[in-house]
Amino acid sequence: MNEKLTDHSTTKPRRYVAEIATRLIDVRAAQALRHRVFAQEMGATLHSLINGLDVDELDEYCDHLIVRDLHSDGIVGCTRLLPDTAAARFGRFYSEGEFHLTGVLALPGRFLEIGRTCVDPTHRGSVVMGVLWNALAQYVHQHRFDYLMGCASLSPGPNGFAVDAVYRQIPPEQFGPDRLDVRPLTPVPTSLRCVRDESGIPPLLQAYLRLGCWVCGEPCWDEDFNVMDVFILLDLSRLHERYEKRFIIPRTEVIHDVMSTMV
Repeated sequence: MNEKLTDHSTTKPRRYVAEIATRLIDVRAAQALRHRVFAQEMGATLHSLINGLDVDELDEYCDHLIVRDLHSDGIVGCTRLLPDTAAARFGRFYSEGEFHLTGVLALPGRFLEIGRTCVDPTHRGSVVMGVLWNALAQYVHQHRFDYLMGCASLSPGPNGFAVDAVYRQIPPEQFGPDRLDVRPLTPVPTSLRCVRDESGIPPLLQAYLRLGCWVCGEPCWDEDFNVMDVFILLDLSRLHERYEKRFIIPRTEVIHDVMSTMV
């Protein structure tokens, strides 16, 4: 049986439940969902180890947080979690393949990296992201992490990547300190950048900003996914202060307010 994460948010009958997958069949279902979203929907080039699934060498080191639809028993949302201890066994965090992170990882405390987050298209706009985020909150609290990190991907507009336009909309206090020295290993090529604001701040990045995260350094260009990845660092002590510890006592009305615009 998978490990259920308790939902304290409502007394109404639940349609969705979040779990840390412990069965291979559920991990495979999450990887199949990732493949449908990233490869088939977004057109990403996945260098997968198994045809029809999004599987890479990092998966076996991660905990896979899934959301199950109790009506169909299908997996409709997922993200993968890489604790610092597992990253040490693997040899690095996923983000270290895109960014120079020596300054970040020198900070005292524990790190949790999140990635490959997606929701089935037919369940977007529902409470799936709220359920997923509530479960993530419990995981963070139970394992006593100090920092949450990962990437927010920005797709190009008709004329390219609006790096400068997006960054101009981010409040100055939400850029990470220069001393962290976060630098992309593959900067967005000048030929792909445009200065005109074509879409504003994407929903995922906006949600992270509302949680109080830092945007650190310039974005990295991910050619396989044709996106620019912005490195996000969330000091959980700042989050706890802002939400008066409500983040670590799951309440859908709080988390869903933050995450309701996410895709």
